[in-house]
Amino acid sequence: MGNFTFTETGINGVYIIDVKAYGDERGCFMETYREQDFALAGLGCRFVQDNQSSSVKGVLRGLHFQKTHPQAKLVRAISGEVFDVAVDLRKGSKTYGKWVGALLSGENRRQLYIPRGFAHGFQVLSDSAVFAYKCDDIYHPEDEGGIIWNDPDIGVAWPLAGEIILSQRDRLHPRLAQCKTEF
Repeated sequence: MGNFTFTETGINGVYIIDVKAYGDERGCFMETYREQDFALAGLGCRFVQDNQSSSVKGVLRGLHFQKTHPQAKLVRAISGEVFDVAVDLRKGSKTYGKWVGALLSGENRRQLYIPRGFAHGFQVLSDSAVFAYKCDDIYHPEDEGGIIWNDPDIGVAWPLAGEIILSQRDRLHPRLAQCKTEF
């Protein structure tokens, strides 16, 4: 696992992944995923869909999950800087309703692995950011669920104060206590 360092977080199954980059005067090269290395680290899912978004400073996307088609995700910022969050929705988990966050940027090349059974969201901290993620199941729009970003029972400490830019859909998500999750 020479190009990846897998660091456990305070929530079982969620890992921060540091990626080794090789650079010279021309720029740099890095692997962002290698199935064998991830499997050796115990992260043995097969990714079937890649997604990418671009956002401006203050945008907060989330907290999203798929209700009956949960997705494991490997997320990263290609450019810019985001604060990325995973919330444990696994019933019976000792960390149910708890969150973990990581600063991801094009500069630090850090990734976050989020297993199935989590809500996910991120806030853009830089002027703009390009965000990419791999999923181990395809997106089913009819299966989408969400939790309000500022649920006081979860208490995510979003770092950017001031105006938060949300989609209309994200403004209407319920609190975790009102969600019916089956994980």
